[in-house]
Amino acid sequence: MTEVRFREATLADAAAIIRFQNQMARETEGVELDGPTVDRGVRAVFADEKLGRYYVAAVDDDVVASLLITPEWSDWRNGMVWWIQSVYVRPDFRGKRVYAGLYDFIRARVDADANIRGIRLYVDRTNTSAQEVYRRLGMDGDHYQVFEWMKKNDER
Repeated sequence: MTEVRFREATLADAAAIIRFQNQMARETEGVELDGPTVDRGVRAVFADEKLGRYYVAAVDDDVVASLLITPEWSDWRNGMVWWIQSVYVRPDFRGKRVYAGLYDFIRARVDADANIRGIRLYVDRTNTSAQEVYRRLGMDGDHYQVFEWMKKNDER
């Protein structure tokens, strides 16, 4: 396999990230997302760094994986916790440790910044293959259970 490079995403990566979000929704939840909403949502992150940051894995100039980091303030830890969201690895790059490399890239950034206290993510209970990957990377899902309430058909 050609060398995979890991980096912070740029606006030039937005089209690939938008495509990945739509593919992920189809694959994991059988959902068709509203295209214009996803487009605006991804581009909003690039327009306002406070919302989060995308990171990508690329082979040459081809983006093969992406994830979104969103920050959360932890008063218990007096620092930020980075949430990993919207993880997608193209099918032809799965099982090749691309996500592990992207995670290691993020982890190194967290380790280097004293103001960032840790990393969290949530995963669908039925996505057992992703859960196994996260466990192999040293993460555990034993401490918290996530509950949510979402507005229906919020098309802003």
